[in-house]
Amino acid sequence: MVRWVISKRIVLFLFAHVLEFQNNQTYMRRKNTIWVRQFYSLFFLLSFASVNAQTAKPDSILAEATLQNVIQYALKYQPLVNQSIIDENITEQRIKNALSDWYPQINAAFNLQHNFQVPVAIIGGNTIKLGVDNTSSGLFTLRQNLFNPDVIFASKTKGDFRLQAKQNTTNNKIQIVAEVMKAFYSVLENLQQTKIAEGDITRLERSLKDATNQYQAGAADKIDYKRTTISLNNAKARKSGIEDNLKSRIVYLKMLMNYPAQAPLQIIHDTTHLESEVEIGLDTTLLPDYNKRIEYQILETRKRLLQYNIKYNRWAYLPTLSANAAYNLNYNNNSFGKLYSTNYPNSFAALSLTLPIFQGGKRSTQIKQSELELQRTEWDIINLKNTVNAEYADALASYKVNYSAYLSLKENLSLAQEVYDVVQLQYRSGIKAYIEVITSETDLRNARILYTTALYNLLTSKVDLLKSLGQLSY
Repeated sequence: MVRWVISKRIVLFLFAHVLEFQNNQTYMRRKNTIWVRQFYSLFFLLSFASVNAQTAKPDSILAEATLQNVIQYALKYQPLVNQSIIDENITEQRIKNALSDWYPQINAAFNLQHNFQVPVAIIGGNTIKLGVDNTSSGLFTLRQNLFNPDVIFASKTKGDFRLQAKQNTTNNKIQIVAEVMKAFYSVLENLQQTKIAEGDITRLERSLKDATNQYQAGAADKIDYKRTTISLNNAKARKSGIEDNLKSRIVYLKMLMNYPAQAPLQIIHDTTHLESEVEIGLDTTLLPDYNKRIEYQILETRKRLLQYNIKYNRWAYLPTLSANAAYNLNYNNNSFGKLYSTNYPNSFAALSLTLPIFQGGKRSTQIKQSELELQRTEWDIINLKNTVNAEYADALASYKVNYSAYLSLKENLSLAQEVYDVVQLQYRSGIKAYIEVITSETDLRNARILYTTALYNLLTSKVDLLKSLGQLSY
């Protein structure tokens, strides 16, 4: 932006001097005029480029990929969510299209005809032409629906159709948010395991250095040195495997977000905050409320629409009533040049009543079909209730197991850290053998890995439990 502003100032400065030179040097007038035009062109090009630079949209890249930022990004760019929003707009236009039949329908038509052979009739032995060589007409019609089952159905159901479209969007948002949260926690788990591996490597490198120094000083044999080397190589191999797994999990998270595949995703999280969040726990005495589940709400809306559909099919026995009016311009003349010299108009107004009498049993069949569809939806509701109960029982059991494991493994981690610190000091003091250091390091590493896995398993099961209770809403 600054670069463009400076460029414009330079151009204006040069432009002013060119004008001054043009006034003082008459013999260069033609050449200067060419230069002036060039500077005009350059000035407008730079101005246009400056405007484009100011209005260009920034790349859709997250500076900080926190959980909330990732969720909001997915809700904004995820194709399924955007398709649902478009479906809402499509539904709105369909409603407007159906309701437009309540408004007057005005039409116009024009006709121009030349008869090569005019029809004739023989009346009383005389041949009489029934028309002229050239005819033209203009027709204006007006139709107003007074009673129409289709339009009444559209008026009655417009609210539920809008609600159904919004509920589908909400359902898709909840599904996306749940999957994004679990994928985000999966990435965090791998990040934590990477940090654990890095900590193991740092400790083992320090231990290798101590073992090397003791071996060189003659205080220990090669066993400690070789054991440390083996452990260090194993730790590096584990870290490499974790990093590869992390890459695939980040790719999956980007896919759920519809995030650019080649763009960086800087994951930001606060482990302490997550730990304090899960330790609060959920009220495990709650029972699932079907009315809070978006799937149940969608089925209830569908049920109401099917009930309206049954009424609509019964309304098909009712007549349709409309008011009609027309004004017709008629021009007739054998001479094309005088065709529009004389008009023979006609007009009318009428009421039209259409009563269906027999349609081959079509209406009764449609009513029966609608009733069967309603019964099927009622069974869908019963099936959903059973599914919700099963989902809640499974999510609750998983949450309780993971919560208990989390608390136990958190205590184990504290104990493993304390044991490692004591054994490390005792080894350096010559009290403990190096094999006990390796054992305590292994216990500490396993405790950290198990604790990290338990933490993010608990977070994932919490998402499933909230979803089963209908408390996950966006």
